[in-house]
Amino acid sequence: MRKPSGRSGRKGRGVKTHDGKAAVVFLAPWIIGLVAITAGPMLMSLYLSFTDYNLLSNANFTGLENIQRMLDDTRLAKSLTVTMVYVFVSTPIQLAVALGLAVVLDRGLRGLSLYRSIFYLPSLLGSSVAVAVLWKRVFGVDGLFNQFLSLFGIDGPGWISQPSTALSTLILLHVWTFGAPMVIFLAGLRQIPREFYEAASVDGASRRQQFRNITLPMLSPIIFFNLVLGLIGAFQSFTQAFIVSDGRGGPSDSTLFFTLYLYQQGFVNFSMGYASALAWLLLLIIAVFTAINFWASKFWVFYDN
Repeated sequence: MRKPSGRSGRKGRGVKTHDGKAAVVFLAPWIIGLVAITAGPMLMSLYLSFTDYNLLSNANFTGLENIQRMLDDTRLAKSLTVTMVYVFVSTPIQLAVALGLAVVLDRGLRGLSLYRSIFYLPSLLGSSVAVAVLWKRVFGVDGLFNQFLSLFGIDGPGWISQPSTALSTLILLHVWTFGAPMVIFLAGLRQIPREFYEAASVDGASRRQQFRNITLPMLSPIIFFNLVLGLIGAFQSFTQAFIVSDGRGGPSDSTLFFTLYLYQQGFVNFSMGYASALAWLLLLIIAVFTAINFWASKFWVFYDN
């Protein structure tokens, strides 16, 4: 066998060098963005979390003082309670509604693309300021919901202004944005072989048995995916509570989301050091629940190997 000549070897090395330079050039915008927009601010916020910084003067290093402040902060505890209720009530209901509609749409309805677009639309608008303002009007004392109840002789309260019902309206708004998980569920349902259902029908399995023994196991990776994304997104909810409560988290802190409290500390009280510590606490909470989901997934998520 003939060995490659020196000229061809040098040519090969030249091509590899040229490809490497081209890769660096194309990756440069992403690398610059990662360092300047993501990694850099994250590291800076990590440093600020150990300082007393009010945006107007130099940061003063205080060690673990912000952590001690968290332990003594009753409003922080309230915001965590509100956030946990919001996340662990709204997310399962949203996924259940999304899955139910996906199953209905998977049965070959006419105009499927139209229905899919209509149901997906709330996911695009649900976190917007305009929809939050609309939601505030709908559930106000003289809102559309109370006007509807008045047709049946029911005098509804101000759902937004009552501590016992204000959070429920935000949960309903979050459930209403079921479009994104619904589309993902619908794509997953289309990947399940029809032969499984035909064989189950021949064996006398009812639709409920088919759903429990075929659809759910085959769809479990998609459910897991939507669950993880749903929990992360719910923990980060901010706009709805800010608009509905006018940025205060009221009434009686019933809509004081963790993100809203973080905003208040950083941009209302100008306690940016404490706000940075809160941001890292939120990151830790999301990481813990995500890790728990991944650990628990081995007991209920089934992959078709």
